[in-house]
Amino acid sequence: MLKKMRISTIVLLCIFLGVSLAATAVPAAPAKPGDRLTLAGAVKNLQGRGVKEVEVEVLVNGRHLKPEGQEEEIVTGKSGSFLGEFILPPGSLPGAEVQVTAAKPSWRKIGPLPVKVVESGTDAEGNKLYQTTRSLTMYRAITPAFWISSIILLLVYVIIAGEWMHRTLAALLGAALIMFISYTLGTFDKGYFILSFEDAMRAIDMNVIFLLMGMMIIVGVLKKTGLFQWLAYKSYALARGNIFILSAILMVVTAIASAFLDNVTTMLLMIPVTIEIAVTLKINPITFLIPEVFASNVGGTATLIGDPPNILIGSYAKLTFAQFVGHLAIICLICLVITLIYYVYWYKKDYLKAETRDVERTIEYLREQYRITDVKLTAMSLGMLGFTIFLFVVHGVLHMEPSIAALTGAMVLLVISRVDIVEMLEHEVEWPTLIFFMALFMVIAGAEETGLIQIIAEWVRDASGGNLTVAAVMILWVAAIASAFVDNIPFTATMLPIVAFLNQSMSVSNDVLWWSLALGACLGGNGTMIGASANVVTVGLAEKAGYHISFLHYIKVCFIPMLITVFLAMFYLLGFEMPK
Repeated sequence: MLKKMRISTIVLLCIFLGVSLAATAVPAAPAKPGDRLTLAGAVKNLQGRGVKEVEVEVLVNGRHLKPEGQEEEIVTGKSGSFLGEFILPPGSLPGAEVQVTAAKPSWRKIGPLPVKVVESGTDAEGNKLYQTTRSLTMYRAITPAFWISSIILLLVYVIIAGEWMHRTLAALLGAALIMFISYTLGTFDKGYFILSFEDAMRAIDMNVIFLLMGMMIIVGVLKKTGLFQWLAYKSYALARGNIFILSAILMVVTAIASAFLDNVTTMLLMIPVTIEIAVTLKINPITFLIPEVFASNVGGTATLIGDPPNILIGSYAKLTFAQFVGHLAIICLICLVITLIYYVYWYKKDYLKAETRDVERTIEYLREQYRITDVKLTAMSLGMLGFTIFLFVVHGVLHMEPSIAALTGAMVLLVISRVDIVEMLEHEVEWPTLIFFMALFMVIAGAEETGLIQIIAEWVRDASGGNLTVAAVMILWVAAIASAFVDNIPFTATMLPIVAFLNQSMSVSNDVLWWSLALGACLGGNGTMIGASANVVTVGLAEKAGYHISFLHYIKVCFIPMLITVFLAMFYLLGFEMPK
């Protein structure tokens, strides 16, 4: 038996070797004779940023030429670069007329433009080699897709403002319409194509989604410990029944925390505490929550890691944590003081209605009622929260996304605490809020892809006319107003090359334009309930607790103080940050 197995093995090896030798003995197909042309280049917009997914076509003597080994046209990559190889009949070059065209929906078609062909040698088969390079600049085109995406974006905001339907449904409807139109009308006419499904998926900032999810889980576990009720008691005891002082304490604590955490995380931690305090005082928690989230956005403006636009700006402009603090902390402190005074006055009547007749008795009652119920779970939760915060602080050094820190802390906490993850996902994770973010990212990406946001940015560049003071003021105000109604993250990303171009063309000696963008984008996000991520989270969690905040009410309470803080920022920039 063993002998037969050996013989079979030898036979199989011989067959395998025979087939292998036969395959290697077959001569390779000779290369197709002809002139070889290599075309390389890049397609960029007016700001010098590469334009992806542009179809580049090559014409030789007016006839279309397909790239070697490809069935489709050359398509630019993420950086806007392209490369193609072509085979022409022998002797065709360099006498032939070679031209290129470039086309993409929502952009003006380029060409045909002539290219200069240069002979670079011959290959092993004696075919002549030619090469040419061509950089192209594309301009935006106002197409039907531009108007459709702009109208959809506007309608989503109007529907949310009028409360005609839930904001998550409004955003999902807008995203669905953009996809539907792109793959129906856009299939037959590229002028109606708004956004591809792949680009819609890439537009969803999963760093934001996972960051929110991770912190929601951590907060959900902490809520089981009684820690927030205990904090409510300590806050009330510190204020000694004075609601005005209590409101000021909550705003200051929120602003400081937001400078070292992101403002979304801060609000996730503060909202449960605030609701407990308000319930104890028998007043509407909204009178505390709105001032807190406003203070959160102001505090987050002061540092590199406090607000996502600052992270984008710091990374692009190579600005350090110390530079952000040195240039923005003072104005943020001033804005916080003004904000504190404004909201204490605004909610004066509500604060006076709070039940504070017997402070000592209430403090004693809170001490008895609001105790930490699980010391071990509290220690584990605070330990993992501290570890997560540490990762937030050093995430730039580690090149780690904040969402990784949040998810790591949340998952490790669930493992060591043995809290049921299904319970956390069902009851603590705000899925409507997360889905709203995802859908809104798609709607904004549609407006960005068709050129709306870039057109606004280019207008700032052209209208400044080379005057640094005008440029700084315009960037501040355009960023502030736009960030109140459009998510400040994609808007900031679009503005980055504009500011960089202005810095270079005006030979700016300091970073005043970057500080203008940071102050405008971060402070402007306070204007509406959808201007900043922290606002959306606060409104969502308040609604879950039974306290509804309408779009118009939010504007009524926050838009004026937002304008006040932006005015203060403008005077600060003109007085202290402009080159002398």
